[in-house]
Amino acid sequence: MDFFTTSQPFEATGPNQLWSWDITYLASTVRGAFFYLYLIMDVYSRKIVGWEVYPQECAEHAASVFHKAHLREGVRADALVLHSDNGAPMKGATMLATLQRLGVVPSFSRPSVSNDNPYSESLFNTVKGRPDFPDKPFETPETARAWVAKFARWYNDAHLHSALKFVTPAQRHRGEDADLLRKRDVLYQAARAANPARWSGSTRDWNAPTSVLLNPGKPTSRTSQSDADAA
Repeated sequence: MDFFTTSQPFEATGPNQLWSWDITYLASTVRGAFFYLYLIMDVYSRKIVGWEVYPQECAEHAASVFHKAHLREGVRADALVLHSDNGAPMKGATMLATLQRLGVVPSFSRPSVSNDNPYSESLFNTVKGRPDFPDKPFETPETARAWVAKFARWYNDAHLHSALKFVTPAQRHRGEDADLLRKRDVLYQAARAANPARWSGSTRDWNAPTSVLLNPGKPTSRTSQSDADAA
């Protein structure tokens, strides 16, 4: 099975080609004990495609969350790269066996590089930066799950994401963003034509982003990388 670190760049040109995932702590009411939020996102659309809260951190839970997301999204065989850091649940035997069985290529952050999983890190900042994020610890995994479920609905279906030209992750994931942004551009052009004195230049660029890079460097598609490995 092939493994990659982030010295290997990946480019997503559509949903369900490149996912990123990580685990973050959620404080519990028991001193020194935590709940663990497992969160998987699609890098292209930023949609949360899978999540769960458990009282333990382990590869078995990670594999379960991922497998459910993979089935729910209907990802075709050999279509997906899954990026994570180098934590034990990410490299556990159960998790890696699940990825191998599903034809998913695992990608890992470089050792001792703290910002090699930027999309998941940014999403966790959004989670914990929400105004309604509880200021008191969660009492049970069920109360934590209830809050995360509410957050995921808001994030996927209501959050106008600045990196996506202010469409929601769910709209981007369904392929609705290009048409929405074209209509927005028409509206802006009409407003500029009606009141040209109010505009100092051209209107905002409403072209939908066509691809997203996980890592710096020259984009390399999965297909071209496979060809290079075969050669």
